[in-house]
Amino acid sequence: MDALIKPLRAGKDLSKAADDKTDQRGQAVWPAPLDPSEYLAAAVHPDHPRPSREEAEQAVKTLLAYIGENTGREGLLDTPRRVVEAFDELFQGYQQCPTEVLNRTFGETAGYDDFVLVRDIPFTSHCEHHMMPFYGRAHIAYVPVERVVGLSKLARLVDIFGQRLQTQEHLTAQVAAAIDEVLKPRGVAVMIEAEHTCMSVRGVRKHGASTLTTRFTGIFRDNPAEQARFMSVARGPQR
Repeated sequence: MDALIKPLRAGKDLSKAADDKTDQRGQAVWPAPLDPSEYLAAAVHPDHPRPSREEAEQAVKTLLAYIGENTGREGLLDTPRRVVEAFDELFQGYQQCPTEVLNRTFGETAGYDDFVLVRDIPFTSHCEHHMMPFYGRAHIAYVPVERVVGLSKLARLVDIFGQRLQTQEHLTAQVAAAIDEVLKPRGVAVMIEAEHTCMSVRGVRKHGASTLTTRFTGIFRDNPAEQARFMSVARGPQR
C-alpha cells in the first residue's frame, strides 16, 4: 500500500512572498504558463520534414568554405560527417520525451513530508542565439505527494531539455514545468548556475562570469522561507 504523506509543516505561513511582483492593484503577478507542447513531448515528430544527412553534411561544408577553409584538404575531408554525427549526439534531446522519463514513480515513501533535492547535476547545453555551449549545474527540489520519482530521472530530464537549443531562462522554466505537470507535487524549485561561452570566449570575453536562474512553483513560490531553505541547501558546501 502506498504511504500517505501528511501536510508539509502544518501551521506554517503560506502567504505570498513579500517581494513578489505585483500589479497596480497590489495583486501578485505570476509568470505566464508555458505551452505544454514545449515540455511534455519530444520536440521532433516522426512525420516532421527534415533535411537529409547528405544535405546536413553539405551545409557544414558550406560553412567551412565561408570561413575561408579549403574543404578539399586532407584534414577536413571527413569533417562534415563528424560534425553531423556530433550534432546527433549533442542535440538528441529533440528526439526524447520528458513525460516518459517522469512517469515511472514509486509509492514507498513511509510518510516522507519534506522536499527531495538533487543538487549539482552537471549539464551542457547550447545557446540558441549563437549555438555556442553553456554549461554548469542544476539543482532540483520537489515536495512529493504520496509518490516519488527515481532520482536519476531528474538528472535525465535536465539532459533532455539541455540537449536542445536553449536560453538558460527557458531551460529552467521547462524543467520546473515538466516536474510540476507530470508529478503534481506540492511544489518545485529549480536553480541553474552556468557559464556561457558566447560571452566568455567571444563578445565581451568575460571568462568565469556565471549566470543564475530560478523557478519556483507551489509551496516554494508561496513560502519565502522554503525558497530560502532550498537556496541555502542547494548552494551549501560541496561534498
